[in-house]
Amino acid sequence: MTETGEDIRPARISYQGAPGAFSHEACLDLRPWDVPVAFETFEGAIQAVLTGDCDLALIPLENTTVGTVEPAATLVREAGLEPLSEAWRPIRHALLGLTDARLSDIKTAESHPIALQQCVQNLKALHIEPVVVFDTAGAARDVAEAGDITRAAVAPARAAEVYGLQILRNDLQDFSDNRTRFVLLAAPKA
Repeated sequence: MTETGEDIRPARISYQGAPGAFSHEACLDLRPWDVPVAFETFEGAIQAVLTGDCDLALIPLENTTVGTVEPAATLVREAGLEPLSEAWRPIRHALLGLTDARLSDIKTAESHPIALQQCVQNLKALHIEPVVVFDTAGAARDVAEAGDITRAAVAPARAAEVYGLQILRNDLQDFSDNRTRFVLLAAPKA
């Protein structure tokens, strides 16, 4: 309650990905008092701010390993969203599989293309074929639902808890200093 007796509601923050994605983690860590709202695509997360369905968006725009996160950066520019703050966050990828899978069982690893680019050398060394999907945590959800011990996901460790998977390998990223710049964005002022 404010001094005037008005209730202050938490901001609704759109992000791209399923619960357990890196953007979801960033929302929870950076703005724990607000409400994260998942969208399948960057476009959906940005559009939610433009239509007023969400108050803010938290979007990854740059990564130390792969550079600019496209198409997110282009969509943000085109929408004219205004940056409010930013935070660089460490990105630690985990290889997630079914609870009865062993690392030697894994033939494919699914994830967002940016995440796969950050792990390309380690996946190659493990003889695991990368498979592009549109979300890290969504890949974890899909692996859990498929029930195939030869499939894994490259995702945050938290996604293992969310989707009932095990961590087959931590720190799968090729570079230990792998970080992503997340930007908190608001609709353009009229």
